[in-house]
Amino acid sequence: MTWTDLKSSLAAEGYVASDDLAVALQLALSLGRPLLLEGAAGVGKTEIARTLSAVRDTRLIRLQCYEGLDAAQAIYEWNYQRQLLTIRAASEAGETGKAVEDRIFSRDFLLERPLLAAITQEMAPVLLIDEIDRADEEFEAYLLEILSDFQVSIPELGTITAVTRPMVVLTSNGTRDLSDALRRRCLYTYVEYPDRTAELAILKARCPDVEARLAEQIIGFVQRLREEELEKTPGVAEMLDFAAALMGLGIADLTDNPAVLQSTLTTLLKTQSDQAQITREVAGRIAVKAA
Repeated sequence: MTWTDLKSSLAAEGYVASDDLAVALQLALSLGRPLLLEGAAGVGKTEIARTLSAVRDTRLIRLQCYEGLDAAQAIYEWNYQRQLLTIRAASEAGETGKAVEDRIFSRDFLLERPLLAAITQEMAPVLLIDEIDRADEEFEAYLLEILSDFQVSIPELGTITAVTRPMVVLTSNGTRDLSDALRRRCLYTYVEYPDRTAELAILKARCPDVEARLAEQIIGFVQRLREEELEKTPGVAEMLDFAAALMGLGIADLTDNPAVLQSTLTTLLKTQSDQAQITREVAGRIAVKAA
């Protein structure tokens, strides 16, 4: 598949990718390398993985990262309750020793978490490691073996090597610096907010019933709103919520009713400070410029 074919396939699933992003995805697929995507929240990084799994008709396995995430939650852990029940049953049956130990530390008692599940699929999945910058630096060390060799070491079982190599997408909002070791194992792309043309295409793909004039106004309004000094800049998902709200309220022109327009800004502005800053008058001024 060429990068242009991939771009067309993504568009058919409703994701409008830039040329740079489509090339990066195609290279990651052809080289079998993880792809690290950085960019502000809301630019569509997570959606890339979802759409890629749809294009490839394969499973999406997601690991949502957070502070304190450890290997047991991300890779595997033992089913301790089932182990205890098995030990109790074996004891009642007069079984003890290594045979019981071998049984309770077999694959039957292993709970696969996202990273282990991703390398044990018969059909290569898309593995999304979302917001890796939220995880502790120590957790990145756990990832290195998987991202380099696609294998997991379990003391009781040995090394489990990938049945098929997953397509790995990592996302980062840039809240902390990632290690050089992690970056070296990945291809890298910075994802910007879509330009007017691309965002209009996204809107039309996701909301095909939106009127052309209203669609132009929505994109113009959101893109001008991003130029304001906001705490939380609205992303693509917020833009789509804004469009859905306007259509649901039967609004055909952003300049028709400033009060209703102001009420729909709850879809775009997510802090008290931002809502206080974008007053009805400011929203009306932006709407006029976007019309």
